[in-house]
Amino acid sequence: MSTITVILKPDADGSVRIPLPPELRHGRVRVEAKLEAVGETADGGPQALADMLLERKEALAALRALGGLRDVIPDPVAWQRELREERPLPGRE
Repeated sequence: MSTITVILKPDADGSVRIPLPPELRHGRVRVEAKLEAVGETADGGPQALADMLLERKEALAALRALGGLRDVIPDPVAWQRELREERPLPGRE
């Protein structure tokens, strides 16, 4: 049996990935987990994330107030069709 202790940062979907030692990478593994929040990390932790999201929302609101990107992209659908490169899809030749 191996005991590992790691501090993991959750992915965007809330999941975490546990790095396994080489000797446990083959076959099945039983996992016992104890989850607890840790203190603020170097990246700022939850408050830094909340501040960043608030800043982004404010920036988007300011962009909306200015009229968005209509002067740059007057017709988004046509713009996307111009940029998109068609490619053959598997099974649809």
